[in-house]
Amino acid sequence: MEQSNVLKEVAKQAGIADSYTNAWGNNEFVSTETLTSLLAALGYDTTSDKSLLASAEKKQQKLILDTVKVVKDGEPIHIELNLGASARISDFSWQLETEQGEVIEGYLQSQIIADLRHEGGAITFSLPSDLALGYHQLQVLRRRRKSPYEMTLIVTPKACYKQPAIEQGTKSWGPSVQLYTLKTDHNWGVGDFGDLKQLVADIAARGGDFVGLNPIHSLFPANPEGASPYSPSSRRWLNLLYIDVSAVPEFALCTAAQQRVGSSEFQQGLHAVRATEWVDYSEVSRLKMSVLPLLFTEFQQRHLANDSQRAQAFAAFVAKGGHSLLHQATFDALHQHLHDKDDSVWGWQVFPAEFRDINSPAVARFIKQNQPAIQLYMYLQWVADEQIADVQKFALAQGMNMGLYRDLAVGVADSGAEVWADTGTLCQDVSIGAPPDVLGPLGQNWGLPPLNPAELIATSYDAFIQLLRANMQHCGALRIDHVLGLLRLWWIPKGESATSGAYMYYPVQDMLAILALESHRHQCAVIGEDLGTVPDEIVSLLSDAGIHSYKVFFFETAEDGGYYSPAHYQPQSMATLCTHDMPTLRGFWHCEDLKLGHTIGLYPDQSQLNGLFDDRSKSKQEILNSVSWHGKLAESVGRNASYVPMDQALSNSLQLHLAAGSSSLLSLQLEDWLEMDKPVNIPGTTDEYPNWRRKLSTTLDDMFSCPNVNYLTTALTATRAKASREHAIDESA
Repeated sequence: MEQSNVLKEVAKQAGIADSYTNAWGNNEFVSTETLTSLLAALGYDTTSDKSLLASAEKKQQKLILDTVKVVKDGEPIHIELNLGASARISDFSWQLETEQGEVIEGYLQSQIIADLRHEGGAITFSLPSDLALGYHQLQVLRRRRKSPYEMTLIVTPKACYKQPAIEQGTKSWGPSVQLYTLKTDHNWGVGDFGDLKQLVADIAARGGDFVGLNPIHSLFPANPEGASPYSPSSRRWLNLLYIDVSAVPEFALCTAAQQRVGSSEFQQGLHAVRATEWVDYSEVSRLKMSVLPLLFTEFQQRHLANDSQRAQAFAAFVAKGGHSLLHQATFDALHQHLHDKDDSVWGWQVFPAEFRDINSPAVARFIKQNQPAIQLYMYLQWVADEQIADVQKFALAQGMNMGLYRDLAVGVADSGAEVWADTGTLCQDVSIGAPPDVLGPLGQNWGLPPLNPAELIATSYDAFIQLLRANMQHCGALRIDHVLGLLRLWWIPKGESATSGAYMYYPVQDMLAILALESHRHQCAVIGEDLGTVPDEIVSLLSDAGIHSYKVFFFETAEDGGYYSPAHYQPQSMATLCTHDMPTLRGFWHCEDLKLGHTIGLYPDQSQLNGLFDDRSKSKQEILNSVSWHGKLAESVGRNASYVPMDQALSNSLQLHLAAGSSSLLSLQLEDWLEMDKPVNIPGTTDEYPNWRRKLSTTLDDMFSCPNVNYLTTALTATRAKASREHAIDESA
């Protein structure tokens, strides 16, 4: 191999592409420096071509039997053994223990379908193809060898689960909300699981079938201002600020908590945090964390001390949570302990050196000496889990066909519990992001370390499976943020800009198959956020896997600038007008996003800004043309976009235009029902705008007392029912 090709060849073997097609359709080559840095981050010795080849040979060495094999139901199960030519086939037998507990055995000799050892290949033998779905353990035994060769064999459905109603063509609708934005007269300054239950009741009563959520992953209790739901501490556990404190069973029994909450000083604090336009996370956290430990003390005295039924339920939760829960609770307790002494401690990288390694003697001592503090955080995770489980149970009891749909963030913050406790599954010297595109000429660096694909395979996808199981609980659907990441992610060497990245490819077929298996186990449909630069190869993969595509009306345009009719969206999709990363409907129409972007310095180039204003004017006119042509524009709305404001009539027209479409799922935003103009998040900003803090403009009670909201929800239900009937007629024709 020529010296100049060594780096590219090893990168290719590792799954790193040395070129890509950029957003302008041109081929872009990845620099030698980037390839070298990424290979080093994966543990390759990059000091010379010779050492690189040696470490590649070691890493790519074929095992006698692969660690894992994933097959779809009904496919033949062919297992390869990489044996030397001298190995005697008669020395081998196999044993399969299914997840269901059945044991099947056989001899290699009788099931061989190919022997290509003389060509440098493998021996291939077959297993019964009628195995049940699940995670099975295969052992290949060799005479005179003490330990068997082992493989996890995963048999999966062909596609993800869909609720029977959706399979039968029902067109469902529901709102997607950022939970913290909900306002009520009884919450503690931030939307919580109690508010969510109230919203579910309101939506179910009006014919909606789901309520979509932002990621509700655990954040940083010791640093509540680290509020981005897309930069979580861990994706396995829940955000404790969402606990509805007064609904915790211990609250009704705890005199100390009731007295504290009932005091005039506390009530004034509650009134103040409810009244703010933006969530005051620090104050909300202070109020909640001054009461929640009292509830834990009550739980200890009333339940743990007596080993009550409730205590046993908690013990079962802790046992099921295992090491992951212990690590999360330890991190939160340790972070709080250190933050109390020095409030600049923002993450584990700035912990004292002896606490940066989870396996250090200092951490072991901390766990031993701080059991009550650690147990408090376990208790709070349990309470949060109980509350969201209760909401989902309630949603289904109200007749919703889906209930909650949750959101899985694309990664975790490098400063949080999941990275601190990582055993090698994450690649910590890398961050993920996006390459430069039309809207972001510098690209994006999200500061999130990615899963290492080689390690995923070596561990039979355990981290991925555990992640899905944690997030498919207590919901009827899971939205996967940046679902394209199952195929490839933009890897950026730590400390570099987003332009110095490359695409790392993942075992997408295996991951989609496992996603389908867990989807069926949890009866949880899957929605894939497939926006941005979408490679052709993933489109059919996602479709065949039964994953709902994400159709944002404003992005569904033809080359001439016209808007596609929602009637032409594929049924296996979720349609929406706006997302949390976009301006609201009113903000879009009145260009509030462009004005705000100009104010905070997002568009230093005036000519670029002028071009964006021109594009917006054209888009608005095309929207009016399209909605009018399809007969969905209210008569009171003018036809010239230059003179038409975003009022109730136009807002309703757009939402009902989308509702008449063919997507199985329709997601709408409460902000648009309330005619709000401020966004909840401006991508690409950190301190320029208070992201993830803007509340809704009114309480849930007031919103659902509003005549237009009730008119709109009634019309949505009727329009979706009509679309369902029309779909059924089309199918039968």
